[in-house]
Amino acid sequence: MGWWQVSADTLAGSRFVVSPLAETVASLLLLERATAAHPGERAWLETHLPAYRRRAAGDPVSALVIRSALAPRWTADFLTPAPVPAPPGQSPPSFAEELARIRAAPPDRARADLAVALGGPLPAALDRDDLAGRAADAVEWVWTHTVPDWPRRQRVLEADVVARTAQLGRAGWAEALNGMRPGIRWLGGSRLQINTYDNPPRELDRAQLLFIPVTPDQSWVCWDIPHRYGLVYPCSGALAEAGRMPVPAALGALIGPARAAVLSLLASPLSTTQLVALTGQGLGSVGRHLRILLDAGLVRRRRAGRSVLYFRTEAGDILVRGAG
Repeated sequence: MGWWQVSADTLAGSRFVVSPLAETVASLLLLERATAAHPGERAWLETHLPAYRRRAAGDPVSALVIRSALAPRWTADFLTPAPVPAPPGQSPPSFAEELARIRAAPPDRARADLAVALGGPLPAALDRDDLAGRAADAVEWVWTHTVPDWPRRQRVLEADVVARTAQLGRAGWAEALNGMRPGIRWLGGSRLQINTYDNPPRELDRAQLLFIPVTPDQSWVCWDIPHRYGLVYPCSGALAEAGRMPVPAALGALIGPARAAVLSLLASPLSTTQLVALTGQGLGSVGRHLRILLDAGLVRRRRAGRSVLYFRTEAGDILVRGAG
């Protein structure tokens, strides 16, 4: 199995990071593998996969670059750089800034990373110097054509970070990490298993450890040795599905679209902070909607550690279902 030796200082300084580039690469992986993990991904593939395949057919060299970079057991490092967290008080890097790091990969490095991903020599068609640029163009196409709803996805990812942080505060690192992505678990003795492959361990002393959620059901590791190491993991399925949930028009007409959005999301328990992230509404607005829904008997609440979770009652379920 592959594992990282994580010092106490590294673990204490670890961070959750939301990355538009990681979200786009996860969407690219979903298009390449064309296998949906749930109905939301199936609908997304039905919408975008035909156009992606037309693009690949029209540019077979770029298609080969991407297919080689996203090999089943290894992803070419230049395509998945570890995010660079923004300093306190500054905005996080934009998609364009993150994409520039892929485009700037030197030709020799791109070829070497692809050879590692393939586990052998490169096909003759990839003996060229524009591999990084072609890969960046493909990633940019995915961003432009399939991730136009980034603000919504960002709210879902931020809600997942809220949930993971709360779990960390309640139960510690072992509970927060176990099950984050397939193959990852806390082994004890400062060892973090990152996959089930027979790879040599890595020492992360004095490095920054990052956890990067994405909404597609995809995962990988990334790094900028020796400074940063990252674990990309799929966010909670309940949150990912909730972020795609449309608000029934009839329900919006009955109780108002903003309040209807809150009630629709509460099929599974969520905190006020998560609801703020998922809906994009202000904390005060969400609080007012919750008070009215509580008074009407449509939602209930319970305490979980330091958080208060809200969920629909049977009456709330009936109202949402009846509205379509």
